[in-house]
Amino acid sequence: MKFLRLIPILFILLGTFPHKNLVHAEIKNPKNYKVLSNDGKKLSILNVKYFIKEGDKFIKNGDFDKAKGSYLDARKLAKQLASFYSDLNTSFKGVDARIPTEMQRKGKESLQILAVTNERLTSLYLKTEEPEVAVPLLIETIRILTPNSPEGKAAYERLNQLGFVDTKYKG
Repeated sequence: MKFLRLIPILFILLGTFPHKNLVHAEIKNPKNYKVLSNDGKKLSILNVKYFIKEGDKFIKNGDFDKAKGSYLDARKLAKQLASFYSDLNTSFKGVDARIPTEMQRKGKESLQILAVTNERLTSLYLKTEEPEVAVPLLIETIRILTPNSPEGKAAYERLNQLGFVDTKYKG
């Protein structure tokens, strides 16, 4: 019984030691502790760019199947990122104006890189004589970046060259 009475006293004594000097971790760059902000992580635009770069290397080596796989991985990741940023943008509208602004910027960057990926895939499909697979990619590029963007104009021009559309866009 006397032992049980000593437990609160031990807690009081142990609680009086300063914890400030017991931790010796050094923080040089707080971004290093944000797991997804480091280079080469899976959910990042840097990783999408890496997949595109790998696909370009495969194209130079003539390995179209591996290039296609790399470009498809880049496209899938870019679409996921755009979707995640869009969801966060919608969730925080009216709550904290800074967050939707950041999510809109990151979402736009994701859509830009998605358009680059679509353009690479389109070129690959045209090179391998699969224009029917390239058409949806071109249409998606126009949809996500508008027909007035340089990428949208180029995509529509390609649709015209393929014979999918007849009217030239003058925008």
